[in-house]
Amino acid sequence: MDWLDALQHLRSAGLPGVLATVSEVRGHAPREAGAKMVVGAESIWGSIGGGNLEATVVDRARDMMARGLTSPETTEFALNEHAATEHGRQCCGGKVRVLLEPFLSLPTVAIFGVGHVGYELGRILSRIPMTLYLVDSRGEQLAAARLADVTSAVADVRAVHTPVPDSFIGDLPAGAHVFIMSHDHAEDFLLCHAALRRPDLGRVGLIGSRAKWIRFRQKLAAEGFTDAEMDRIQCPIGLPEVSGKAPAVIAVSAAADLLRAPVTAVPRVSPSASQSTPGTNS
Repeated sequence: MDWLDALQHLRSAGLPGVLATVSEVRGHAPREAGAKMVVGAESIWGSIGGGNLEATVVDRARDMMARGLTSPETTEFALNEHAATEHGRQCCGGKVRVLLEPFLSLPTVAIFGVGHVGYELGRILSRIPMTLYLVDSRGEQLAAARLADVTSAVADVRAVHTPVPDSFIGDLPAGAHVFIMSHDHAEDFLLCHAALRRPDLGRVGLIGSRAKWIRFRQKLAAEGFTDAEMDRIQCPIGLPEVSGKAPAVIAVSAAADLLRAPVTAVPRVSPSASQSTPGTNS
């Protein structure tokens, strides 16, 4: 695949990458200005000339990804026998400048239950670059006409209709953030159970009151989950200082709470005993 397809492949898979472009050539070099290569964590596509030049660029690109760097940078290489190298010598005699542009993976958010609050939350988050899953066991909640205002924004919105929503938890990428807000408490419980079996998920929020969460914790404890594991689920969701039970208010509060920290991070979240903004399905 070419560099455009490679970038799209990485973006679709939720993986980071770095686009390396030969921006300037002086003298002899293995590739011309404009040659491109895409570097992923495990694969590369294209070539900017092979040898020490390319191997060094790959190393730098993967270091940028590992450190989460977002700013482009330019590196210059002297291609002669006197240049210090790590991966062998290239004696073309010229100099090459390479522009490295990182493309970090988009954050992933999954909303389980696209009722009144789920729809409003999806509408807000769809305005932010991310992969946004809308998952529901009710097909009518995912009708194209109903979701038109969500799917027309900048997020990559993916509607998922499944009679067993908790099974889809296992398909989410590591670091995905999850909101559990279905129409059915039994379904919510199964989703919580599945989410706790994925310690690599990001934030996990459960809509509902403190009383609902106390009941869920008792049942989850009976299933063998520890307090530390259950503390990964936030219930109620949203900012504690935002009051109101209207769907749009809860959605704004939940989105703001998610965005207080970088949504690509995987923080641990503990429910607050003082939180007073319950969801609507308590």
